[in-house]
Amino acid sequence: MVFQPLVCHGFPSPDRRRKSREYVILESVNLSILHSLEQLTLNRIRGDRLLGPGDSVLVVGVSGGPDSVALLHVLAGLRRELGISLVAVHVVHGLRPLESEAEVNLVRALAQQVGTGCEIVSVPVREHARASKLSLEHAARELRYEALRRVAAACGAGVIAVAHTADDQVEEILIRLLRGGGRMALSGMRTRRADLIRPFLHIEKTRILEYLRDKSIRYSDDSTNADLRYLRNRVRHRLLPYLEEHFDRGVRQALRKTADCLAEDESLLAALTDQAIPEVVSQSGPGEKGAPIRLELKRAALVGKPMALQRRIIEKLLWQVGGRASYPHILKVLDAARNGKTGSELHLSGGLRLGVQREYLELLFPEGPGPWRGRLYPGKGRE
Repeated sequence: MVFQPLVCHGFPSPDRRRKSREYVILESVNLSILHSLEQLTLNRIRGDRLLGPGDSVLVVGVSGGPDSVALLHVLAGLRRELGISLVAVHVVHGLRPLESEAEVNLVRALAQQVGTGCEIVSVPVREHARASKLSLEHAARELRYEALRRVAAACGAGVIAVAHTADDQVEEILIRLLRGGGRMALSGMRTRRADLIRPFLHIEKTRILEYLRDKSIRYSDDSTNADLRYLRNRVRHRLLPYLEEHFDRGVRQALRKTADCLAEDESLLAALTDQAIPEVVSQSGPGEKGAPIRLELKRAALVGKPMALQRRIIEKLLWQVGGRASYPHILKVLDAARNGKTGSELHLSGGLRLGVQREYLELLFPEGPGPWRGRLYPGKGRE
């Protein structure tokens, strides 16, 4: 899958931006005139430290729907206070051609109105879904995040802001539960993970819609949000209302509270995982000029860890090199570490290949599908 090189039109290059005085922040907004949603978002960004000292440029994913439109407006209103510049990115999935043009025009007009850069990127969702044997929903999500990261790299942005809300968090937890997720999955989404931030994650959609009404801001409605063929829509329109009506009106708050508690445990397990990875990875590195990304994992070191760490080690390594860290993938890798025959090879989806050697596993990823999203682990070499 090949994309054309991206250029951030109307936005200075990283080199030019460093020399430009245009982006030096000299004054703060009057906090007394902030809308309540803007104040909540500012408090969340500061309280959770979603932006670091070097995070001066943000890419904002803008679908044209209410959540992402509100996010761009809110962040635009907080630019001076946060010391940031913004680039709005709209990804065209090619699944709704009748609505797509109107959404593109809406996002362009919105970006011009609030004074941000704007990029429109088209991605081949149907082709990717067929080639990788994915659902359209899954393929669209993969390509959308890849497009956002490509724009971020082209614009010198280290952070990507997306508009997941508290309602999205509840839906995601239920979806992961229905699919058999463990503690890590049920801890839900994070306000920041790697290069992604979610400033609205603790804000309910009703407050976002109230903000849009108060500000008379236009947005679009995605017709597929009512399509019950998609699991997320069935959870949103059928399962959650049923749980609220027949079991507990506070089910949303209860699920979010559970996710927050699990997330605290996951923070500890994540730190232990980071400590364990260098003991397992003997060699690693991204390929050169089309060569695959390659990881070598010590079989004995991996299976000698507690099972909870084994799963997390594989999940993180798959994610960092652009692979899909699904639960079946993780189990196949772990089974190969324990029982795989020397010389055997497994072909997993997304171009991932798993080779089994006597003392180590060799994971090979084609260079194209996803960016290298982590650091290299030098390890200590094979013994």
